[in-house]
Amino acid sequence: MIPASRKAEKDRLVDMDPPSQSQRNALADVASERHGRSVAPLAFVGMEAIQCPLLLADAEGREFRLPARVRAGVDLADPEARGIHMSRLYALLARELAAGALTPATMRRLHAEAIASQDGLARQALIEIRGDWLLQRPALVSAGSGWRTYPIWLKVSGSADAPSVEAGTEITYSSTCPSSAALARQVAQAAFLARFQPGQPLTHADVHDWLGRVEGMPATPHAQRSTLRLRGRLAGDVSRWPMEQWIERLEEALATPVQTYVKRADEQAFAERNARNLMFCEDAARRLNLALKRSDAVNAFHLKVIHAESLHAHDAVAESRWTRPSE
Repeated sequence: MIPASRKAEKDRLVDMDPPSQSQRNALADVASERHGRSVAPLAFVGMEAIQCPLLLADAEGREFRLPARVRAGVDLADPEARGIHMSRLYALLARELAAGALTPATMRRLHAEAIASQDGLARQALIEIRGDWLLQRPALVSAGSGWRTYPIWLKVSGSADAPSVEAGTEITYSSTCPSSAALARQVAQAAFLARFQPGQPLTHADVHDWLGRVEGMPATPHAQRSTLRLRGRLAGDVSRWPMEQWIERLEEALATPVQTYVKRADEQAFAERNARNLMFCEDAARRLNLALKRSDAVNAFHLKVIHAESLHAHDAVAESRWTRPSE
C-alpha cells in the first residue's frame, strides 16, 4: 500500500500542467553569457567520440553503412563569449550524416554549416570521422577469400572560404629484413662447406636432398608485422573517397600485405613474396611514396611506416611527405 503522503504528492504531480512555451523559452542559457572582461579566444571547442552510423559508397557506387566516431568543433573566435552552441553542432551532424552517403562535397558543406551555426562566434571548424572500411580479399593461390577491415580517417578543417578535405587509412603488411636475409644466406653457405668437402663429387640429387633437410636451412631471416599509416589531402575535384584505390595501389606496391584465408599453398606463396620483397623501413616508405604520387586523388600526403622489429625491442620507423607542385 502506498503511504497517503506519497499518494497525495503523486496526484499533485499528475495534475500539474506541462510547462508553457514561454516557460520553455525562459530556460537558463548560461553559455550565451558574456564574461565582461578581456579573455582569450579558443582554438577548438566541441565534442569527441560521438557515436553514429556512417553511410559511404564504394568505388562502384554501392552504398554501405559502418559504425563511426566523430570529433567535431569550432574555434571560439570571440574572446568574451562564454561558450559555443554545442547542441547545434550535434544536431547538424545527426541530420547530415543520416541524409545520404557522405562524400568529400558533403564534408565541405557540413563544414560551412558548422561555422554558420555559431552565429558569428566561430571562423573555423574541424570535423573528423573514424571508422573501418571492410574489403573482401582473395587468397594468394587457393580459391578461398576472407574479410579485412582497414581503419579510415576522414577530415575537413579550416575556414569557411578555404576548407581542406583529408583522408587516411592504415595497412598492415609483412617485412623481411634484407640484412638478416643476407646473413642467413652466409650461414647456409658455411653449413654447406662444412658438410661437403671441396672437390667432393656431388650429384643433382645430393644438392636437392641437402636443400630439403633442416640442416640445409640453418638460419632464417627475421620478419615482422609492419604498419603503414597514411594521411592525404584530397584534390578539389575528387567526388568519392579514394580508399579502395589507395588500398589496392599500396598493397600492390608493398607486395606483402597480411592475408586472410590461408592454406599451405598460400603460406608458401607468401613466403616466396617475402623473399622477393626484402624491405628495410626506408625501402617500404619509398615504394609507397612513388605509388601515391601516381594517384590523381591526392594533392599532398604524409605517410609513416612502422616495422615492429622481431630482432629489437624497439621499432624501425620511416616517414615521407609530398606536396604536388603547383602548375
